[in-house]
Amino acid sequence: MNQDEVRKQVLAELMRIAPELEEGEVVPGKLLREQVDLDSMDWLNFLVALNGRLKIEIPEADYRKLGTLDQVVAYLAAKVR
Repeated sequence: MNQDEVRKQVLAELMRIAPELEEGEVVPGKLLREQVDLDSMDWLNFLVALNGRLKIEIPEADYRKLGTLDQVVAYLAAKVR
């Protein structure tokens, strides 16, 4: 799975958790939690959903590395390969 495919999967889960969000609204380098106004439970649900969708274990220690869309996509794309 390449980065574009991972990005589509990430955005699909993000929009499932925050249905008011539109795909074009997400700024790739800006913190997702600030853009989408996700509380800590929504954020955790988002990461768990990505784990289930992509079958990639995301250790809790790595959560701090996943702030922006670009960071999430790069992290997951590296794990998918």
